[in-house]
Amino acid sequence: MTMKSALLVLFFAVVPLAAGKTPNVLLICVDDLRPELGCYGVDYIQSPCIDRLASQGLLFQRHYVQAPTCGASRYALLAGTYGPPDNGALFSRARKFAKNPTSVSPSLPAWFREHGYETVSIGKVSHHPGGLGGSNWDDSSILEMPLSWDQSLMPSGPWRHPRGAMHGLANGEIRGKASEMDVYQSFNGPDSSYPDGLIAMGALQELQRLANGNKPFFLSVGFIRPHLPFGAPAKYMAPYAEAELPPVRHPRKPEGTSTWHKSYEFRNYNRWGRDPNTDVEFALEVRRHYAACVSYADAQVGLLLEELEALNLDDKTIVVLWGDHGWHLGEHAVWGKHTLFEESLRSPLIIRYLNSIKSGQRSDAVVETIDVFPTLCELADLPLPKSLDGRSLVPQINAPETAGHAALSYRGSAVTLRSDTHRLVVHHNGYVELYSHLAPEKETLNIAKANPELVLTLAKRLHERSPEKLPDSLIEKITLKSEQAAAANAAKPRR
Repeated sequence: MTMKSALLVLFFAVVPLAAGKTPNVLLICVDDLRPELGCYGVDYIQSPCIDRLASQGLLFQRHYVQAPTCGASRYALLAGTYGPPDNGALFSRARKFAKNPTSVSPSLPAWFREHGYETVSIGKVSHHPGGLGGSNWDDSSILEMPLSWDQSLMPSGPWRHPRGAMHGLANGEIRGKASEMDVYQSFNGPDSSYPDGLIAMGALQELQRLANGNKPFFLSVGFIRPHLPFGAPAKYMAPYAEAELPPVRHPRKPEGTSTWHKSYEFRNYNRWGRDPNTDVEFALEVRRHYAACVSYADAQVGLLLEELEALNLDDKTIVVLWGDHGWHLGEHAVWGKHTLFEESLRSPLIIRYLNSIKSGQRSDAVVETIDVFPTLCELADLPLPKSLDGRSLVPQINAPETAGHAALSYRGSAVTLRSDTHRLVVHHNGYVELYSHLAPEKETLNIAKANPELVLTLAKRLHERSPEKLPDSLIEKITLKSEQAAAANAAKPRR
């Protein structure tokens, strides 16, 4: 046996564990899902299945992702650490692992696998549905998460391959040029006419198989909708066809420097020459089709929960529903993600473990995606890897009123800290945004210049959390600017 082989055996040695003596895990990932659901207090979205899940567990009102883009956010979930800000984050980790397995800490599924679980993913759990690389995301020699899953599946059906399914419209339509694919669609057909229907059917088959296994299981299911393009079966669009939705909050482009962008992902699709920032009716149609996709994804979640109950596994299984980030529907004149505003970074997080988590609880604690890994370990009575950046949410599970901790998020050119009351954004050039969530203006009014002491306090907290994301050189620059701003404020005549 080579040294490398010996290291792999040591790193991923499986500890025998009898089924029934420890809980199963069902992790449900939903792409681009805003916390705009019935259980989050929204009455114009139909989400009965997720609402029922929330009524049986603990809903986190203020969960924030690490990055407003799929790949980097899923890295944080599956690695349990802060990581690269781009969609290639997990593939970068895989390359690092290939060079030196001991330089990479175990992933969430690898850790459960090491402790006796059968681990299966289906759909979009990592960045690529099915977890493979290559031009069509189906090259089995290029793993996004090596030695993590016993099986990593993606039923592509008429879409032919995972890349085709990722942005697929009805009945096998594959995105070539985004400009030639409609930004939204409603097709009168069954759930299987879109990729998530196939993912749900495959997940049900896996649940049935795993229920008869001799190991506890860690099953992760990733649904693609409501990711662009907004296509869903017509029956989910019907309730919204004539629906009046509430006005978009703060719909104007922000003044000054921010992480605002031109919504390129959205605008790349065929929009029939219409602009939702100037065309009220078109904006409403976009929001209606997004809502239909949410209801479609909700129905697929419901199928999993019903099957779990039918198999008598619901009280033996920890269920986590997680959104990989939010999505702007016109707020700040953005249609998409990729900003460091609240709308991009806040997403749903619901945890249910019947008989162990009190039903229908809500937590207002500020928490992060990296907290999921240690939480699942503690609920499953597994030890914690030493490498994790997150904190277990079991204190909030035991007492929902327990305070949380500030959430750190990042994108290519900036990093942010969301405290209980404020959001600080620091750009790589030293420019700072500060927003108060105690004020009605929230993230439309930058109050950094008027509050230099608070800027410096939050910046130091951010630096302590992750010196790599906010290095000493930036702290020095912020300190100097804060001192200058404080002096300028003191010199102003008082009224």
